[in-house]
Amino acid sequence: MRCFLRFLSSVLFLSFATSATSNFLQRGSSLSVETDSDLLTSPDKTFTCGFYEVGENAYCFSIWFTNSKNRTVVWMANQDKPVNGRGSRISLRRDGAMVLTDVDGSNVWQTNTIYTNATTVQRAELLDSGNLALKDPYGKILWQSFDFPTDTLLPNQPFTRNKKLVSTLGRGSYDSGYFSLYFDNDNVLRLMYDGPDISSLYWPTPGVGVYQIGRTNYNSSRIAVLDEMGTFSSSDRFQFSAADMGPGVKRRLTMDYDGNLRLYSLNNLSGLWETSWAALTEPCNVHGICGRNGICVYTPQAQCSCPPGYEVTDPSNWNKGCKPKFNQTCSQANETKFLELPNVDFYGYDLNYSPETSFNNCRKLCLEDCRCEAFSYRLTERLCFTKNALFNGIRTPSFPGSIYLKLPASLETTEPNSLNGTNPICGIRGSEIVTGSPSMFVYSSRRQTWVYLYSFVSAIGAVEVLILVLGWWFLFRGHGVSASVEDGYRALSSQFRKFSYAELRKATKKFKEELGRGASGVVYKGILADERVVAVKRLGDVYEGEEVFWAEMSTVGRINHMNLVRMWGFCSERGHRILVYEYVENGSLDRHLLPPNFLGWKERFKVALGTAKGLAYLHHECLEWVIHCDVKPENILLDSGFEAKIADFGLAKLSQRGSPSSGFSRIRGTKGYMAPEWALSLPITAKVDVYSYGVVILEIVKGTRFSSWVGNSSTEEQEPELTSFVRMVKRKIQCGEEESWIEDIVDPRLEGQFSRRQAATMVEIGISCVEEDRSKRPEMASVLQLLLECEDDAKLHFPKHFQQASTETPESENALNNTAFLP
Repeated sequence: MRCFLRFLSSVLFLSFATSATSNFLQRGSSLSVETDSDLLTSPDKTFTCGFYEVGENAYCFSIWFTNSKNRTVVWMANQDKPVNGRGSRISLRRDGAMVLTDVDGSNVWQTNTIYTNATTVQRAELLDSGNLALKDPYGKILWQSFDFPTDTLLPNQPFTRNKKLVSTLGRGSYDSGYFSLYFDNDNVLRLMYDGPDISSLYWPTPGVGVYQIGRTNYNSSRIAVLDEMGTFSSSDRFQFSAADMGPGVKRRLTMDYDGNLRLYSLNNLSGLWETSWAALTEPCNVHGICGRNGICVYTPQAQCSCPPGYEVTDPSNWNKGCKPKFNQTCSQANETKFLELPNVDFYGYDLNYSPETSFNNCRKLCLEDCRCEAFSYRLTERLCFTKNALFNGIRTPSFPGSIYLKLPASLETTEPNSLNGTNPICGIRGSEIVTGSPSMFVYSSRRQTWVYLYSFVSAIGAVEVLILVLGWWFLFRGHGVSASVEDGYRALSSQFRKFSYAELRKATKKFKEELGRGASGVVYKGILADERVVAVKRLGDVYEGEEVFWAEMSTVGRINHMNLVRMWGFCSERGHRILVYEYVENGSLDRHLLPPNFLGWKERFKVALGTAKGLAYLHHECLEWVIHCDVKPENILLDSGFEAKIADFGLAKLSQRGSPSSGFSRIRGTKGYMAPEWALSLPITAKVDVYSYGVVILEIVKGTRFSSWVGNSSTEEQEPELTSFVRMVKRKIQCGEEESWIEDIVDPRLEGQFSRRQAATMVEIGISCVEEDRSKRPEMASVLQLLLECEDDAKLHFPKHFQQASTETPESENALNNTAFLP
């Protein structure tokens, strides 16, 4: 009887092992594609493992999120070789190998357990982490899916030197695509396009040094991980956090088919994914997205277009780019013309690079080289690049040059300004990615009909849901709210968390602890329910209306930079307009720099550099220009490592690129930091921020405000302090007082412990930034470049009494150098 019961329990155990409620598969058992209940489910029900339909009668052995609306796949064993919908099965064999077989019995995929003691494998187990593991009787993992990621990284899944996240080919497709995340040979985490025609790195920004972007290539461990709180950390010092950082949220980091790396958070109520971080804010910076000869343009959505003289190769597939309407031959000069495309560049494929070259010489280089298809020329920098192929095209106002296409003189072309996008390729709408091209919906030709049918049905359902949501909004919440406000809300809701007024009132203890105040509102300290410390800003009546608030906030939601204060969320309820920012530990710059407080030279230069990085990002890299309009020490916050973070930048002024206009209903800024054009009613451009930055950087060097300086009492009419200072410095430089003018200007409290080169550079930058004629002021990109060139200058200047003290013994000199950077 006892033996019979033992046999019966064994049979029941094996049957449960293959049931829908089990999270493991015993050795000798299998799952069939034809049995819907043949699934493995993690103990907490978050993940499901089994056969996933990828097309008509086509399946892949996969792991997916159980409760996401579309059963989002996080891992596939055979994504490029789907099996038949009949007769296929996944088996854990007696020899310990997990094998996927097709209907004809052929092996499609199997675990590489030949190098381990595979015969000791007892079961395959789906863990709560989403990891499928083969374990021995003692629970030791002998093989795991975490070691072979596809396009997604899950929390606590190590990402190491031999792993890649590879995108799918398109939305609705599961074939391996062209974009990947990996550790390069220099130990730096990168994004790469590896297409049929070219391979190209595009993130981090090409041409920018590793250290300039805060990375390092010295750590050869090459490991990264996303933790449960939503923070991603890499051995190359790259780090970011989810906008909804905190415990209890289901997340995934996915290499998307459009070439962007995004962190998603699952909304448990809707089952939809919301983007909480993205590697690139400008989709056109992805290489290869528009194929050969194609140009990515903003209209304002990112779209692909063909240049004049070219036409799309395949309207259903932009990966194939554009083809010329002419035969590319080596023509005579009188048979060739060049067509200018302003603000357009094609990255890479340079035949030659010629600095300090005239336009005519550059044109001649291309004309005389049969391989040349176009040349790029930057007039302000006198730089020439001739191109033997046109890839990675992008049109952006921040590019200071033009592309000149080499075309037959007889070819009729359209005006270059008519270059408009013809096919949307990327961007965010709600929680879904906007598709690239119709072909991106298709897994293979045999499944095209089904996929389009599913897409059509999904679209109808989405329209119905949208109608219901809009109806509810207008009936109960949205009286008098315009369509653009609603668009702003939808765009914003995928980026931030919307707080209730009661929630923020509780977090701030009824707005008790004030951190600071300004023209736009008052900032309070708060602690959210998840114990995050935040800065809560109650806006005053400074904005033109609800529509402006939403329109500007929707753009701010896409801004993300380490030198800008991060916005966590917002509240717009019954007239309350409140912004929730990250809390920055060390407060504002003025509290550390100005007397009686003190800041060391290393930290001063770090603040100047970080502020320049933040402003350069706002002016040159954002999809829209963001003009701060109130750059001053009070709006420059310092974190625990004295890294500068610009605050109060979001709702200042969003300026459409290419059409500078004042567009202000009132003067904005702070007296002493405001550019002259405010008072002269001139159109407001980013140069107002450059002026304010010039004042700030000079105050960083001097250690006091200009308003506190005493002018020349011998003059009957005292000049403004800033004008007097600039005049004095220019006179000293012209008189050749090289030994004294820096010492006369730099904060005497530093006692000579500063870098002479860095101080001179900062003063010269400051003087050029405060020119009354704004055309003479540099752009922030140029300012940043000058500062970066002297960033590594660690040589400090010491007055004579320091130098004498340090020459007593070698040991004393070393001790002094080791403490020179301390504040």
